[in-house]
Amino acid sequence: MYIKKILIIIALLGLIVLGIFSYNIYNYIFSANTSFENKTTTVYIPTGSSYAAVMDSLKPLLKDISAFDLVAQKKDYAENVRAGKYILEKNMNNNQIVDVLRSGNTPVRVVYNNQERLENLAGRVSTQIEADSSSILKLMKDEVFLKQNNFSAATALAMYIPNQYEFFWNTSAEGFRDRMLKEYHRFWTPERLSKAQEINLTPNEVTVIASIVQKETAKVDERAKVAGVYMNRYKNDWKLDADPTVIYAIKKESQNFDTVIKRVLYKDLTIDSPYNTYLYKELPPGPIAMPDISSIDAVLNYENHKYFFFVADVENFGYHKFAENLAQHNRNKQAYVRWINKQGINR
Repeated sequence: MYIKKILIIIALLGLIVLGIFSYNIYNYIFSANTSFENKTTTVYIPTGSSYAAVMDSLKPLLKDISAFDLVAQKKDYAENVRAGKYILEKNMNNNQIVDVLRSGNTPVRVVYNNQERLENLAGRVSTQIEADSSSILKLMKDEVFLKQNNFSAATALAMYIPNQYEFFWNTSAEGFRDRMLKEYHRFWTPERLSKAQEINLTPNEVTVIASIVQKETAKVDERAKVAGVYMNRYKNDWKLDADPTVIYAIKKESQNFDTVIKRVLYKDLTIDSPYNTYLYKELPPGPIAMPDISSIDAVLNYENHKYFFFVADVENFGYHKFAENLAQHNRNKQAYVRWINKQGINR
């Protein structure tokens, strides 16, 4: 009878120990283990990160890093660290955290537009994915890649169609560039290619004119009309006489693209640059900026009219006054010159 009592006590103690052990294991795995107050927080794990580096990143975010370590080791996460962007939610338990870090790489939206040069674009993109700007720029300028895909150093910017794109944060520089080439070909549909052919322009030439249109007007509803002016000049073998190309030529010659030029002077029109459309009839060798899709489509669907001239409309800011001949244009221009002089804009 005595032995039986001892066995019962031992069994009860065993159950208690097992219960405590099970309770602790349950807490390790399923109890909330986050210490941040926001609804979510983001963890970035760079390519090549070690498990120790991940632990260092998580320490400020978790109540008990040892408990997380126990679960992570049991689930073999320590040997399977994956780079990416991961979103943790408040009150997640260790099991959920490990599952997110193993398979919850969250895409990011890469957005860019109106970049003036590849350097600007590379810098903009590098703030949104892991790859650094110098790596991105180097691959963008790769001569072999450009030649293989019918681009040059001057036209390389035309390959990047401004939009929103979904990437994983840990996308490499090469992965970004190659994806953009696919997006470029996806953008230039048979319909757009056909329209370019109808107006006797290549996609690169369309982009060059679209970049001028982009710089001339911020009003989307006016772009097809402005494009019509330049197409009228181009088809009639005129020089384009586009102020934005002169501004670009000045910046390129000085290598100071941060310069703000609000007024083109007569002396500027003599700058010897292939981008100076006051001096050369040929289209500039490449786009002077990254045109929006609306500007590209404005060129492809340019407005048929008889205008050859336009100048800023000082009575309807942001828009322009159009003229069919030089006499009409000069009258319109007088009002603009009076206004700009009144503003004291000399450069």
